[in-house]
Amino acid sequence: MRRLVIWFAAAFVSVTITALIFCPAAWISYALEQRTGGRLTLGDAQGTLWRGSAFVGGAPGQGDPVTPLLPGRFSWRLSPLLLFGQVNAEIENSSALSQTLYVTGTWSQWQVGPAAIELPADRLSGLGAPLNTIQLSGRMQLSWGPLLLVRQEANTAISGTMSLDLNDISSRLSPVRPLGAYKLTMVWSGQEAHLDLKTVSGPMLLSGAGTLANGQLHFSGKAEAEVGQEQKLANLLNLLGQRQRVGDKDVFALKL
Repeated sequence: MRRLVIWFAAAFVSVTITALIFCPAAWISYALEQRTGGRLTLGDAQGTLWRGSAFVGGAPGQGDPVTPLLPGRFSWRLSPLLLFGQVNAEIENSSALSQTLYVTGTWSQWQVGPAAIELPADRLSGLGAPLNTIQLSGRMQLSWGPLLLVRQEANTAISGTMSLDLNDISSRLSPVRPLGAYKLTMVWSGQEAHLDLKTVSGPMLLSGAGTLANGQLHFSGKAEAEVGQEQKLANLLNLLGQRQRVGDKDVFALKL
């Protein structure tokens, strides 16, 4: 009887180890959907949990194909030390990431290395009105320094700074192209980020501040036209916010 128990235990351990070694990359897709509330998933996942690749897409409805949200495929290498509570991962995508992204830590706390990622500007429409009306296009790059992520029950606290650079921004509702270049700085503290928007260059001037917490954006700012561009930008600015007269200029209040 003792030998039978030992044999079954050895067989169980062997099957478990084999399953862990060869567990499919598609398992990560389920975890990603759970962590993002169904907003993101992995498409065409290949390989295993430990070494694989996939593209990042929006979680589709039942029967719908996964549509890529970012260029290229993300490949990853994950150390088996994860089974013992130690995280050591490398993520690469030459089409989207500026460099290899390194993630280290434990099951509950991760250090994310500095990098930058290219983002499609048309995704800004997902923030709602008025951005979904003016349909922006251009180039966006999200960059960050070292980040510390700490899991707190169902939420994740973040410490660090991110910057969103928006370049050659245009709108289908404006004949002025480009409208300008802008920089949004996000300083994370726990589960909330403090936002600061500034204009780098361009005929449309934007500025403001706000917060991002629990997936909710609260932003207040202003938009105005550079001297000499008031008439060309009038229609677009009217869509962005309520007109206010400040001195001898028209300023439009931004609320998100």
